[in-house]
Amino acid sequence: MNCAERLVALFGSQAEAARRMKIDRAVVNNWVKSGYIPSRWAVEVEGVSGGQILATEVLNEAYAARPIRVKSRGDDAVLFGSPLEGNDAMNPYAPAKRIQSFHPPQRTLMGPGPTEIHPRVLTTMSQPAIGYLDPVFVEMMEELKALLRYVFQTKNALTFPVSGPGSVGMEYCFVNMVRPGDKVVVARNGVFGGRMIENVERCGGIPVVVEHEWGEPVDPQKVEDALKANRDARILAFVHAETSTGALSDAKTLVEVAHKYDAMTIVDAVTSLGGCPVLVDEWKVDAIYSASQKCLSCTPGLSPVSFSDRVVEFVKGRKDKIHSWFMDMNLLLGYWGATTRTYHHTAPTNSLLGLHEALLLIKEEGLENSWARHTRHHIALKAGLEAMGLKFLVKEPWQIPQMNAVLVPEGVNEAEVRKRLLSEFSLEIGAGLGPLAGKIWRFGIMGYSCRPDNVMLCLSALGSVLSDMGYPLHVGDAEAAAHSAYAQMHQKAAQQKKKEKVKVAA
Repeated sequence: MNCAERLVALFGSQAEAARRMKIDRAVVNNWVKSGYIPSRWAVEVEGVSGGQILATEVLNEAYAARPIRVKSRGDDAVLFGSPLEGNDAMNPYAPAKRIQSFHPPQRTLMGPGPTEIHPRVLTTMSQPAIGYLDPVFVEMMEELKALLRYVFQTKNALTFPVSGPGSVGMEYCFVNMVRPGDKVVVARNGVFGGRMIENVERCGGIPVVVEHEWGEPVDPQKVEDALKANRDARILAFVHAETSTGALSDAKTLVEVAHKYDAMTIVDAVTSLGGCPVLVDEWKVDAIYSASQKCLSCTPGLSPVSFSDRVVEFVKGRKDKIHSWFMDMNLLLGYWGATTRTYHHTAPTNSLLGLHEALLLIKEEGLENSWARHTRHHIALKAGLEAMGLKFLVKEPWQIPQMNAVLVPEGVNEAEVRKRLLSEFSLEIGAGLGPLAGKIWRFGIMGYSCRPDNVMLCLSALGSVLSDMGYPLHVGDAEAAAHSAYAQMHQKAAQQKKKEKVKVAA
């Protein structure tokens, strides 16, 4: 069986193979008749087939059918792949498996992160690498800091991206602000509050844990009671938008409570930044961290942070040594500060270029418009999910627009649903964590993934899978409910715009 026949057999028909390749069916028919696939399609065939038909196989078959005449090579020369067989083609340390270039499948990402990445960001990241102390790169760093201040809504001088994922941003805050023996009040209402506790312990601090039901916001009264009972507590740490549950807490009130007892605050804004209001200066947040791969819609591996002058002065005044060299704020001040740059570490230059572009996209859209977009598509998605009879884990006032935690109906295999969505629709949604494992699905609509086409695909695909599995629903009701929600929002916006025009005219 030649490569053309294998391609057709893999997808069941010439029509389906043509659809997957995004070409006319007549082209595939011609491949089958001629007995080979032209060499120019080799890479595309390998990618579409998921590596089941290798590019080298297509090239060698095409070369056999229509040899390339090269004067410097004999007729028996092998142009593609190794001329040797088996282990003779590799040294003893080479992988036993033949490894080709990796081409990930195109996925619709609607889980808790990462999100889809805007084409402009991908293009920017593919630009040539330059040195991290290059004057041009240093200029870009200043712009990047300014853009981050915009999304954080702060004038904090020390606002920059830490080289590492959101977990590194979390650790960066704790390792600089928590001294051995310091008492830290930590509110836990999900997985990531638990990670804060772990960080306090690893820094030698004493955590005072304020427990909450998973799916509920942090209760300011419980926090105040803990601070009142522990007057020597120096820090309050909490998650603004708990990724594991989809619950949003009242950050402004919690910071006010902390400051009432002269405690500094560490705020997790990993899932909230860019998707809903985060107002660092207005709320008087002391330290805050986020991540690049959620509502900012950039590649994973960067953690934006921002610190008030109060925190910077505290860290500068510490008598003991920061327990991490890499995350020592005093050392990074010379790298990300406003003065002449000093070498600290090799920065992930192309990732930083990508974050610069991702933040620029938010600036061009307008931060308030980004928040509104996440809310708009959340309302439509919610209408569709509820039309299926599904219920949300979190009560409406505390639901995060960008992270929707939905209870799995009784009798439905949640893992099987996720598996089928991925295999049949190339759609990824998230599972529950900790005590919520197997009990919820997490639907993320963040950043570039937060689009109406993704919402409608998600509802259609989920309805199809649930219907096939015997869950009682009317296929199409969810899509109709979402369309209706969109229509109502558009109508309301049009009416509001009309009123504003009348006011201006008056």
